[in-house]
Amino acid sequence: MNIPKTLWNLYRLKQNERRTPSQLRALQQKKLRRLLYYAWDHSAYYREAFAAAGITRAALEDTPLEQFPTLDKATLFRQFDRLITVPELRQEELRRFDAEEAPDRKPFLGKYHVVHSSGSTGTPGYFVYDRAAWETMLSGILRGALWGMPAAQILRLLAGKPRILYIAATDGRYGGAMAVGDGIDGVGARSLYLDIKTPLSQWVDQVKAFRPNFIIGYPSAMKILAELAQQGEVSLEIFRMVSCGEPLGAGLRGFLEETFHTQVVNFYGASESLALGVESDPEEGMLLFDDLNILEAGEDGLYLTCLYNFAQPLIRYRLSDRIVIRPPEEGIRFPFFRAVGLLGRSEDVLWFKDAFGNREFLHPLAVEGFCVPGLLDYQFSQIGPDSFQMLAEVSGEASQEYVRREMGEQMGRILAEKGMEYVDFSLHFVPEILPDPRTGKKRLVGKTMENFGRCAE
Repeated sequence: MNIPKTLWNLYRLKQNERRTPSQLRALQQKKLRRLLYYAWDHSAYYREAFAAAGITRAALEDTPLEQFPTLDKATLFRQFDRLITVPELRQEELRRFDAEEAPDRKPFLGKYHVVHSSGSTGTPGYFVYDRAAWETMLSGILRGALWGMPAAQILRLLAGKPRILYIAATDGRYGGAMAVGDGIDGVGARSLYLDIKTPLSQWVDQVKAFRPNFIIGYPSAMKILAELAQQGEVSLEIFRMVSCGEPLGAGLRGFLEETFHTQVVNFYGASESLALGVESDPEEGMLLFDDLNILEAGEDGLYLTCLYNFAQPLIRYRLSDRIVIRPPEEGIRFPFFRAVGLLGRSEDVLWFKDAFGNREFLHPLAVEGFCVPGLLDYQFSQIGPDSFQMLAEVSGEASQEYVRREMGEQMGRILAEKGMEYVDFSLHFVPEILPDPRTGKKRLVGKTMENFGRCAE
């Protein structure tokens, strides 16, 4: 833990807020050209992809970004070993590390931070940050969490060693959990991780004992905490709340602010680049961190170019988020572009009730990491107060019986962890699970089976 270095990196990054839009664009282009040259020189995949698009090394200096080829997740994982710029990083070694080592914040080989992502074939894939990229990203997260606070206020807050509650999925190599943990260590704060799979009764006991004054987490999870506060189960004095991992609706934002009498900051990130933007004022909109990334809005999604990760360059990488991007307006306080529209995926929490009337919840992001060979996609749909069904899409070569057994065992373990053995679940195979037409993302929680056509038992 190096608190002075963390604060110095944060200070340097915050200086970009004072730039003019033209100055920020110039900085962005300088970083982009450095990244493009590095990718050409150190990545066999990018060198061939650029050449196939008719772009020579000499043309890297002035070819517009939109003329470079795009990259999707499937190609990234398929070409992982040829795209990566560090010879000692190999996908199979990362899989071995992920399987054999505890899912904590320990870096691979002592210097590479590994973020897990489910692959399209059920095989895990990874986003990798070297030490420099990780520190840059942490500065971006800290800037977002402390957005709008002057330096003197930040120093006073940190001097008091805030008690930070992180309430989300925490039991795996989730980028948010690892980044928040390292960020908390970097400023010398105290922390409590509250996993969304923890039984609700334990939430109350742990929160009461810790008495957090700063909360970071999924907005749906913070909503549950706010409801506990309204019911008198917990009593908290909160300085600030940071919403991340899911979209934050205006109604939920107002509910949280009214319940805890504090400001809610909406943070935007993804595994591919954990610091994408921040919204502290809904009227101002989501400000995009143009000094760390370039985001392009397309008809089929959002294209990300991460300007700080040279170990695993992501150049025009497609995210399925669908938003509108607007340039900074005249007289606006900050030089950043703004995002308008839906950001990320909004999920519904599943609530269940046992025979004695006790309520417990299952958060969809707690069951997002199923990795079963042949499993292409899956979705949940609640059908009763103590039951739900799982919909599964599998490849043509997959054994439905094998997938049924593996998913049943994994789901059974998750329910047992929360003391929800009373909940019944069934698995149905469907030809295809389609994305939400409003967001372009596939929901983990669907409404009814009828939305997906006839089931193949």
